[in-house]
Amino acid sequence: MQNVIIVGAGKGGTAILQILNETEVLNVRAVIDRNDDAPGLLLAKKYNILTGKDWRKYLTEDIDIIIEVTGDELVFKELLEARDKNTVLIPGSVAYLIAQLMEEKEELVSKHRKESYKHDLIFNSTDDGMLVIDKEGTVTLYNDRAQQMIGISREDVLGKHITNIIPKSRLTHVMETRRPEANQEMLLDNGVKIITTRIPIIDEKGRLIGAFAVFKDITEVVNLAEEITNLKEIQTMLQAIIQSSDDAISVVDEHGRGILINPAYTRITGLSQEEVIGQPATTDISEGESMHMKVLQTRRAIRGTPMRVGPNKKEVVVNVAPIIVKGKLKGSVGVIHDMSEIKSLNRELIRARQIIRNLEAKYSFEDIIGLSEEMTLAIEQAKLGAKTPATVLLRGESGTGKELFAHAIHNASDRKYNKFIRVNCAALSESLLESELFGYEEGAFSGAKRGGRRGLFEEANNGSIFLDEIGELSANTQAKLLRVLQEREIVRVGGAKSVPINVRVIAATNVNLEKGIANGSFREDLYYRLNRMPIHIPPLRKRKEEIPLLCERLIQKINQDYGRNVEGLTVDAIAELQKYEWPGNVRELENILGRAIIFMNYHETVIDVQHLPELKNKQNEKENSFRMDELEDSHSLAEMMDRFEANILQNTLNKFDGNKTLTAKMLGLSVRNLYYKLEKYKIEKNSMQ
Repeated sequence: MQNVIIVGAGKGGTAILQILNETEVLNVRAVIDRNDDAPGLLLAKKYNILTGKDWRKYLTEDIDIIIEVTGDELVFKELLEARDKNTVLIPGSVAYLIAQLMEEKEELVSKHRKESYKHDLIFNSTDDGMLVIDKEGTVTLYNDRAQQMIGISREDVLGKHITNIIPKSRLTHVMETRRPEANQEMLLDNGVKIITTRIPIIDEKGRLIGAFAVFKDITEVVNLAEEITNLKEIQTMLQAIIQSSDDAISVVDEHGRGILINPAYTRITGLSQEEVIGQPATTDISEGESMHMKVLQTRRAIRGTPMRVGPNKKEVVVNVAPIIVKGKLKGSVGVIHDMSEIKSLNRELIRARQIIRNLEAKYSFEDIIGLSEEMTLAIEQAKLGAKTPATVLLRGESGTGKELFAHAIHNASDRKYNKFIRVNCAALSESLLESELFGYEEGAFSGAKRGGRRGLFEEANNGSIFLDEIGELSANTQAKLLRVLQEREIVRVGGAKSVPINVRVIAATNVNLEKGIANGSFREDLYYRLNRMPIHIPPLRKRKEEIPLLCERLIQKINQDYGRNVEGLTVDAIAELQKYEWPGNVRELENILGRAIIFMNYHETVIDVQHLPELKNKQNEKENSFRMDELEDSHSLAEMMDRFEANILQNTLNKFDGNKTLTAKMLGLSVRNLYYKLEKYKIEKNSMQ
């Protein structure tokens, strides 16, 4: 058993200590950390393992392995210099991986022992005597019941020729004739009369590999018919299960040659039994390496590996597991999932989500975070507005959550079981927006669909319609919208007939409508129709106390989108965020958190200040921006642009301590292009890390 010390008792060191303490091959001698309250030290004391602050007093000659989990490069170098030449120094991440592998190995060994024990228990608990010989006539299997009836111990039987044990045995004759003999009476040398069934053992290729006998005491002949297992029936049942599977199944022997496939395998890969059975496991691979061969080499299961198989290069996902019997590798079994079906289902899911997004409101008031007085007032006003049929006008800067409020108002109203339609008025041209909102009649314009088409107001009948960026509507569309609000009816493009509708209008804008009225770009009468119940949503800079809660909610969303497991932010990171003025509001906050999480290492679970991109308020930007007055009047535009670009490159490179990979990512450049620009402007910094 090798002796180990762990330097670093934080989260990583604690996890490694737990794993190593459960193994029987490594002995943890000491756990070291400068922090007396480190969780690893407390756990070590619980396990009666030595603890301390200085690793030097524990680094004796009998220490075989040092696991460094502090993450401090200086500590790692000191350990590297101080260790004995025979002592192995392992970084924490590598140690954790090795420990997990050892744990998995022990689990597999334990499972295998349990399975072997079960098989032996079943084989020896049967009331039938069983004896198996190979094709040479040598006894290879002999159970407890057979030992009782024949009266000769297992040690004196295994490895001996059958005629030396039972001179009258007809097992060799059964192998010669290849015909089974059922329910034959026989008198053993010790006087015990038995009824035996002898069966030749023939593999799937018709080769004789031995024979076996199952026998009972003659007194139990009456019960023989009820108790004997119908092997053929079980085989048929297992075959039916394999054949009926929709997933492709393939089995190879220990040499990697195919021995079994099912119909689904042929359907997915396009390969017949003749092309696979008896052939190498690489036969079906069109791109990638054979997972069967990899499993046979490593004796470890492989799951979720994407591959291409068959002549049509079908995209599949493969799971392969080894077949181990009594510690010996007998082959492997693979299950192949057709990715084309999964992709088709994924497309269906995306399409369904798009439909749901168009027809349903996703958020409620419980999804809105509001602690400040202004935000609380806005939420209370919105809840009040939801209970009335009045038109609601949501006002606030871009990114404050106006659409979130619109969803919540619809879901809190008596229209929540009807459609919720969202329209961005700034995203469509005037002609397209008009036909989308009000629909059109057949022949209204070139390319109009036969029979015409219903508009979004008709689609949202008895429900709600959310008109975002209402301040961007043209004068003509504003007039038609005013008619909808006054008369509760619409007229399709190219039509003359009025269509009555019952729609709740929720409008939103981030522009000053009063200013639009003054300059003639927005109708005053429409303004008074929309402004019956205005709700002002405060910008994030006026409710910074909500940033911690907003971050918690946004990180949960980003974790789901990116498949990460980030737990939150440090106190310093939150303080940094609260210093910023947030011109882009909550949308900008989500962007900043998303960028931080993308550039975090996968083992990091807390966002710290160094993960956040540089946040500059307007006054700082003015101080740090490129000074135009530094340029001489004689400089051309091209020269000024080069100076400006060189300044940005130098500042970004300094920010990342000379790391060119991170600099290129931040600036949206390829590493090659970055090197070109650095050489062009003769910017010198440390080499790429």
